[in-house]
Parts: sequence; C-alpha cells; structure tokens
Amino acid sequence: MPELPRRQNNKIKKSVDDIQQEYRLYFDRLLELSISMFEWKNLPDTVDPRFLELTLFWNGCAVFFKDKEVGYVGLECMLGGEFDVYRIPIRRTAYSVNGYHKDLEPNNSVIIFNNLIHTNSYMAVERYAQNIYDIDNTIRLNLNAQKTPVLITCDESQKLTMENLYQQYKGNMPVIFGNKQLKPNSLQVLKTDAPFLADRLIAMKMQIWNEALTYLGISNVNIQKRERLLNDEVHRNMGATIASRYSRLESRRQACNKINKMFGLDISCDYREDFQVIDSILGDTYNGEEEDGEE
Repeated sequence: MPELPRRQNNKIKKSVDDIQQEYRLYFDRLLELSISMFEWKNLPDTVDPRFLELTLFWNGCAVFFKDKEVGYVGLECMLGGEFDVYRIPIRRTAYSVNGYHKDLEPNNSVIIFNNLIHTNSYMAVERYAQNIYDIDNTIRLNLNAQKTPVLITCDESQKLTMENLYQQYKGNMPVIFGNKQLKPNSLQVLKTDAPFLADRLIAMKMQIWNEALTYLGISNVNIQKRERLLNDEVHRNMGATIASRYSRLESRRQACNKINKMFGLDISCDYREDFQVIDSILGDTYNGEEEDGEE
C-alpha cells in the first residue's frame, strides 16, 4: 500500500487526535461525576475513598481488609475459585500497582461491589460518551455546511489556486484577489443547500446527556417541553433517577454493614446530594403554572 503524503498524514493524525480529545472530554466529565457522587464516612485514614470509587467504576468491585503492617485498606481485587450459596466468590486476591498482593477469604475480607448486579460503570459511561461525541461531531459538520454550502469544480491545473482562494473565503475576506492566469469561465460552483439540523441535534445531545445523568442517579429534568413543567411531572421524571441510585448506594451500604460487623468499625456511605433540597429547588423553578397564553 503506497504511503500517504506527509501533509495528508499530518491532517489524519490531527483529526484522530481531535476525536480522542473530544471523546475524552465527555468521558472524563461523566467519570468525574460518577466517582464524586458518594460520601464515605468514618473510613480509616489508610483507605482512600477516591481510589475506592475509581476501582468500583473501572472494575466493578474492590476488597476491604486489614493488612498487618499498613492497616485497613481498600484495593483492587481478582475474584476466582468457588462460590458460596449466594454466588459470591470465596477466593479473592488483593493487588496494587506497586506489586503488592494478598490472598484473602470471606473470613478476613469484604468485597465491595459497584452495584447489585456486580458490574462496573465504565461500559455504560463509555457508550454514553461515544454517543454524545458522535452527535457533537455531526453538529460541527452541519454548522460548517451552513458556512460553506458550495461545491467548486475546476481544472487540475487550478486546484492549488482554488485552495488558496477558498482559504480567503473561509477567512471572511471582504475582497478575494486572483491572478491573470485565473480562468473564471472554467469554474463551476454548485450549491449543496445543506439543511440546518443543529438545533435538533443539540436537543438529542442533551437528551442523551440527561440519560447518562439518570443512569448515574444525578438529578436532571429529562423532559423536552416549551411550557413550564408541573410538579407532578418533575416528580415522576425524577423516579428513574432515584431508582438508579438505589442499586449502587445499596451495594455500598451492604458492604459497610459487613465491614462494620467483621472489623468493629462504624463506616457508612451516603449519596452526597440531598434529594429533598433538589426537590424543593425544582418545585420553586417549575411551579406548575402554564406559560402565558397556553393551556
């Protein structure tokens, strides 16, 4: 396969880099929201809550135990071996990037699961970030099509000249100059008439973003409506958000209860956001009144 010209290679590389950066923008925003949702209380100083949430996000589970030298720790773990009657792995190996590893059992450790189905959040967040990026890229293409809705045909000998002229056009130059060799009669300009779809694409982007927030259990108003929302509509819409919280919060609380019983601690985990406060704010904002002139 012949190699591409260096200039074209650079353009392709820049395009790939831009795609990766923009995708990471949305992924990292959702990742940051995900790991900052829960507040761990009374954790030992040797347990890092940020690392614990990162581990649950990426791996779907972590293990809590007491090391003879370090003290209480919460680390990544590999699950394997036999299962108990509730299908919880009996053998679990804690490990760290510095080479530390320790074989554990149910009598000296507690597995902390990310949710009640024992999966990570990474796969869902990755899909939401990819879908949002795809729409964002389509919006950019559609906006560019509004600025340059033309197709120019010319002789091969004038291709470079046309590229230079187009750069002037793209830069909003009030006057475009051409040399004597320019052959206007050999040029043909066709209008592409690209439809403006950015507004609908933005609405779709916001819908997917709100779906991601609902999945994470973060309050949002996932309803597209011109008039103000009724309180009952807000409450019913919040139902999916609250339900999404239960799985991840309950799995963490179950782990806290087991840890406290096994090690005599008083660890607890709660959602950082007070739903009653958010409910009050939404009730003040969407007060149930219809817009003027609408029934």
